[in-house]
Formats: sequence, C-alpha cells, structure tokens
Amino acid sequence: MKRILLIDGENFKGKIRSVFNAEGIKDLIWHKYDFKGLFDKVLVGIEINEVCFYFARIKDHPKSSEKSKQLIEEQRLLKTYLESYGFNVIMAGSVRGNIDKCGTLVFKEKGVDVRIGVDMVVLACDKKVDSIILCSSDSDLQPAIKEVSERGVECIYFGFEMQPNKGITYTMTRTILIRNSEILAFKNKENTLQI
Repeated sequence: MKRILLIDGENFKGKIRSVFNAEGIKDLIWHKYDFKGLFDKVLVGIEINEVCFYFARIKDHPKSSEKSKQLIEEQRLLKTYLESYGFNVIMAGSVRGNIDKCGTLVFKEKGVDVRIGVDMVVLACDKKVDSIILCSSDSDLQPAIKEVSERGVECIYFGFEMQPNKGITYTMTRTILIRNSEILAFKNKENTLQI
C-alpha cells in the first residue's frame, strides 16, 4: 500500500505556534523543531512512503523589506532542514503584502490549498496512492477529499486536538489528532545539520 502525507506547511506551523503560545513559550525555532520525531510518535505503526510539505513563496514587499528578508531566510532554513530528513518541500502559490482599507499592510497566502487539492486528485486519478494522510484544516479541500474518496483512496485527517476541523473530520475515513503534549515534546531538536 502506498501512503503519502500531505502537509499545509503554514497551517501546520500556525497550529503548533498556537500550542506553544498557550504555554507562554516564544522561542520556537522552525529549522530545529523535530518534525520527524513528532510524526514517528503520533503515526506509530502507520507506514508512510512519502511526506510533502507545501509552502507559499514569500515575496519581498517594499514597505516591509527587512521583515520580508528575515522571513525568506527563515523559510530557506526550514526548507533545507526538512529536505535533510527526506521530506519533499513543494513551493506553491505566494505570500503577498497588500494594504487593507485601514491602510495596514496585511500578508496573505494564496495558492497552497489549490495545489494540495489538485495533487490529491491527480494522485487518486493516476492510481499512484492507496491512502492520503492530509494535515490541513482548510475546509476548501473538502471537494478534493470527496473526489479522492469516491475513487477508492483512503483519506485520513491528521489534525490537532486543539480546534480540529469538524467538517474535514466528517469527510475523512479516519482521524488522527496530535495532542498538545506531543507537540511540546519535540521542540527545538539539536541536530548536526549545518545550515
């Protein structure tokens, strides 16, 4: 059985950040977080053939050039780190800054959920997988989930005990929730990777 884990990277990071913020922990370093350890713990006994993280490219914005450069560098470090563990990193869509009605610079991610949905359907139609584990709380993926399920591909929701997406839970074959204690246990792994 071929099983793939698809992860909406920013969504995943946001959920982890929420758990750390609730504990008052602010010093999370993404390119040191032990994602592999977390997956091995929570998905014990489930063989996964491939792990794909999806991220949007961060674009430099003239009104926040310094912050943009910092975020671009952090994304580069995280990409290199994830790839060192054999994870695939797929850059899809972009993060763009726009001025809202109040004159505030707001950054929005566009395109990641569409790419995940398309990849899910292509994998199912081309019969490249028997099972998809989806780590995203984006309800926009429900039509893709339904289509994949109708094509005989098992769909497993990989979410968080803190605010799981109930709509996606009902659409999936099975649900696996990451406990807050598991998230906290894999903070800032020391590794020998030179970045």
